[in-house]
This record gives sequence, C-alpha cells and structure tokens, in this order.
Amino acid sequence: MDTDYPPLSPLQTGLRCRCPRCGQGRMFDGFLTLRKQCEACGLDYSFADPADGPAFFVICFACIPSVLLGVWLEVAFSAPVWVQFLVTGPFMLATCIPPLRPLKGWLVASQYFYKAEEGKLVRLPETGAPHSAS
Repeated sequence: MDTDYPPLSPLQTGLRCRCPRCGQGRMFDGFLTLRKQCEACGLDYSFADPADGPAFFVICFACIPSVLLGVWLEVAFSAPVWVQFLVTGPFMLATCIPPLRPLKGWLVASQYFYKAEEGKLVRLPETGAPHSAS
C-alpha cells in the first residue's frame, strides 16, 4: 500500500506537521499529541516514537540564546531578578515552545521515511558449531 504513494521529504511533511505518507492529513490532535492515524490516507502512527528528541533539540539550540540573553543582562546592566524574569522569561518561552511541534513532526516523518524501528535482538539457531563474527 505504501507503493501507491510517492516518497515525500520528511523535512517538508514533518515541519508542516502533515502525514509522512500522503502529505495531506494532519499529524497532531493537540499541540504535541499524535493522532492514532492519518485522516486522509489512514496511515497508522503507532510506529512513531520520537520520545524526547524534540525537547533535546530545543534544549541544544533554542535555550542557548535565552541563557546568553540572561547572562548579558546580568553582566552589562546588573539587572535585578524581576527584570530577568520579565525579559528572559518571555524570550525563553518564545524560543523554546514554538519549535517543539515542527521538530516532533520532522522526527516522526523521518522515522516513517527511513523505516526506523526499535532494535531487535537476532538469535541464531543452535547448530552446535561456533559462529564467527567475520
């Protein structure tokens, strides 16, 4: 059934939060809640497990400007705590929350595109002969 659909870029479908198979259906029910399946093509989203990936990317890339702003305010102006809360607080929310949804969409679309799945342990049948790793 996947052969009926052309491969779509995970970047294009994921950042738009659209179905990675058809590119039409919405991927989310709420802000970060994945749907059970695509409303357009019926793709089951149970394969998707982005875990903490979106939060990791936000912490690595979006929180750094917030910390730099707070440090700059302290060093340059010796800003009181209330100024830090009023300036860096909204800045941190503005740089950390909006990227979560598109990043999660991109990770789910990438899992579909590259057919990523949980690793499985492969057990070789017992033949009595030792197995070499060559």
